[in-house]
Amino acid sequence: MCGIAGILLGRPEVDAETLAAAGRSMAEQIVHRGPDSAGEWVDPSAGIALAHRRLSIVDLSEAGAQPMVSACGRYVICYNGEVYNADALRAALAPRSIAFRGHSDTEAVLEACAAWGVEEAVGRFVGMFAFALWDRETRRLYLVRDRVGIKPLYYGWSGANLLFASELDAILTYPGFSTDLDPAAVAGYLRFGYVPAPRSIYKDVAKLMPGTILAATAQNVERVKSFWSLGEVVRSARQQPQIGRLEEAAEMAEPLLQDAVKCRMLADVGVGSFLSGGIDSSLVSALMQEASTRPIKTYSIGFSDSTHNEAPFAKSVAHSIGSDHTELYIEPRELLEVVPSLPAVYDEPFADSSQIPTLVLSRLTRSHVTVALSGDGGDELFAGYNRYLWIEKMAYLRQRVPASLRNGAASAIGAVPSWAWERGAQPVFDRIWGAGSSVARRIHKLASMLRAENNDDAYRRLISHWTTLCPPELEEMQPAYGSLEFAGLTAPVERMQFIDMATYLPDDILTKVDRASMAHSLEVRVPLLDHRVVEASWRIGLSAKLQNGSGKQVLRRILYKRVPRELLERPKMGFAVPLDRWLRQDLHPWARDIIFGTDWLGEFGIPAEPIHDTWRRHSSGRANWADQLWVVLMLGAWRQANAGGARR
Repeated sequence: MCGIAGILLGRPEVDAETLAAAGRSMAEQIVHRGPDSAGEWVDPSAGIALAHRRLSIVDLSEAGAQPMVSACGRYVICYNGEVYNADALRAALAPRSIAFRGHSDTEAVLEACAAWGVEEAVGRFVGMFAFALWDRETRRLYLVRDRVGIKPLYYGWSGANLLFASELDAILTYPGFSTDLDPAAVAGYLRFGYVPAPRSIYKDVAKLMPGTILAATAQNVERVKSFWSLGEVVRSARQQPQIGRLEEAAEMAEPLLQDAVKCRMLADVGVGSFLSGGIDSSLVSALMQEASTRPIKTYSIGFSDSTHNEAPFAKSVAHSIGSDHTELYIEPRELLEVVPSLPAVYDEPFADSSQIPTLVLSRLTRSHVTVALSGDGGDELFAGYNRYLWIEKMAYLRQRVPASLRNGAASAIGAVPSWAWERGAQPVFDRIWGAGSSVARRIHKLASMLRAENNDDAYRRLISHWTTLCPPELEEMQPAYGSLEFAGLTAPVERMQFIDMATYLPDDILTKVDRASMAHSLEVRVPLLDHRVVEASWRIGLSAKLQNGSGKQVLRRILYKRVPRELLERPKMGFAVPLDRWLRQDLHPWARDIIFGTDWLGEFGIPAEPIHDTWRRHSSGRANWADQLWVVLMLGAWRQANAGGARR
């Protein structure tokens, strides 16, 4: 795992030393992604600079150093990620008699691209990756991002110069780069709590979409082409017989999951596993232990607040599978101390509050190992989110209740004060959704969903935070919505799974884990998002994934062969923090100063009164609006950290 950065000048009029210094300066901003070594490669006649920061995982010798030139001398690569079938690639390349210098996956990736071309090569890769490949013969730059979007890659322009990097901070160091904000990105952030791809918070920078290859010369971007598309995957899966029986689905998925976990254990450094005690992380850890000849290392953190503490469950699972388990109980003070660092770790506004414990868990794990496996992706692939049950019920209601009655019910719900919902319904909601859920917020979501035009609109409303703070003309539909019909999905839950996998997963979940882990130079691998598992999951019918009001049945069936069911059957808790209480107590002065600070809201075109009113209602203790406020607070904190060009 590493950090990459680079420049392709529109006019190559810079000497080698100046070009190398510019690339080096960009890479120094992401040293946390690769603290072990650094390197640059430049060709001033072509105006290209590639810069690299290395976190040594496989082949710790200089033979794995980057940027790396191919054996034929034509290609140069700057690569971030892990390709787990590197040995198979070398075997396939054997007839070409390539003299490999080491055993790094970087070299296998590079020589595969040189032998077969970029598009064919990436189609053979099993792993996570974001890389830049320079063709010295055609003077063409290729930027490539993995299928699911596990590894980040930004690209943008400063005048005629093309810039790219693993994180925005690296691009911002380039002289003359414009930091003008993208109003549509701000609108998307306020709605979702993250900046939706392909936009970034800056007008002149974009995120390379998952599964795509960008080809550029000094003159222009020639094309951006998909080498893997979720829409194509689902469409192809729907043309095959669907697996509707749970037993058959588990039998098909189990060997794929076993191989996905086993190949991600390969490393020349220490490897462990995140273990929360939930279904996904428990399954990954159990399969990892099954593939190991000695106790694996598992890690979890605990909280003194029992309503948010999963550590005892994780410990029970660890004991059951026989792992060498480490747990660290965190005092609230230690979590709160993380908050000021968030704008530096997340280089554009980001408001998933589970970023806080994820950062702490990454720090703990990195003190023992360099690589950790996680269970991310299970909810999206195997229908694990509670909100899918909401959308299923809403679709049922929409079929049977006229719009006039639904709108009337929405108005009646909205007429009840938030505090009344909180007092009267909180015990019921705690049993259904888990402690800490906001009754008023969910009830108001329900009212909004009742007014929705269709099921897709209802889901968009359900996953939205703020919907009225920005002018409607700035709102835009994410590209994934345009692929739903092509994919051939009609069931509401499956349509929502598709949207989550194409948007929420890469832009929120994977971004959260990538930034939190790499801030501590920890590589996190996600076996459930092996593309072979993803593709197979769409052959499994919803009836096998979601049964008796509970999702992830396929994963449960596989896991219960290894871990007793009673250790895992409990309400879904998530990686939550008591944000509602923090904003009324410990974080109250900090949050108040941001919200009522100078007219920064006006700078973003955001009306202040709705924000101030929500703050007062939350602070009174009569309603919980912590999630919405956190979106505003993370925007304000990011703005403070970036004022005057201040960087990490």
